[in-house]
Amino acid sequence: MPDKSLRMRRAGGDGLVTRPVMLAIAGDSAAGKTTMTRGLVEALGPDRCVSLCTDDYHRYDREERKELPFTALHPDCNHLDIMEQHLQLLATGNPVLKPVYDHATGELVRPELVEPAEFVIVEGLFPLWSKLSRACFDVTVFLDPPEEIRRGWKVARDTSKRGYTQEKVLAELERREEESAAYIRPQRQNADLVVRFAPIEGRDDPAGTSLSASLMMRPTIDHPDLTDVLQSGLSRAMHLKLERDPDGRPVETLHVHGYVPREESLGVEKAIWSALGAPDTETPECLGRLGDARSEPLAIAQLLLLYHLTDAAR
Repeated sequence: MPDKSLRMRRAGGDGLVTRPVMLAIAGDSAAGKTTMTRGLVEALGPDRCVSLCTDDYHRYDREERKELPFTALHPDCNHLDIMEQHLQLLATGNPVLKPVYDHATGELVRPELVEPAEFVIVEGLFPLWSKLSRACFDVTVFLDPPEEIRRGWKVARDTSKRGYTQEKVLAELERREEESAAYIRPQRQNADLVVRFAPIEGRDDPAGTSLSASLMMRPTIDHPDLTDVLQSGLSRAMHLKLERDPDGRPVETLHVHGYVPREESLGVEKAIWSALGAPDTETPECLGRLGDARSEPLAIAQLLLLYHLTDAAR
């Protein structure tokens, strides 16, 4: 189906099937996609939200890729046509039999049935790859941490959970660099929001300080009015700044500071949670979770994505 036809069908509906609200979270390997997704799914609840990873559409398993002249970041290493077909089906309220790639073993295993719920979150390397795939989503996000931070996250994850040595991870990062620059990072320009977690330049914060977050909000969708949230007394936790994105387009960027005391960040979180229409309940404990630690900037970023999801549902 052409992307414009799909957008029109999703906007108008066919009166037979209720379509889900679709969120895409794209980014390079170990950019934080699964962490971001996990908190959102838990906050919404498994009865209202399902998630899937586009890395499941790898064409080859890990052993087969060793003999190939390209890596998993190359389009030819993925069934992107099947991914697009499945995204269209989900976007119009239909189930799919999705392939499954086991990241722990590197094997392609038994496919699983995915039934669309009220919300569908799609994360991975390629959800914003084409016009057709982008047309399936109500909200699109690209996670864009600085390369030195992402590399550190990838080494930590792949050595602890995927059986790699540090030397192998670093070698694979070098091998992937050209394809990352050619195929993954360009998806950044097609996202409604670009989220970056990084320390603030020029600050010498103590060890253990949460990374700050910046959320570049493009005018491709309606963003929440944060006037009340940024009122005097709360503004130390975050502030809004008019900037230009790398393409020269004007954007608003929300800066959320990791060094701010937790009680101030909680004030911001409660204000956003109230704007979601749930003023009499506590913000979900699952937001901002990083293993046994907690990141208030991550929690606020997830709350803003929850705002977009519930706003799209309305």
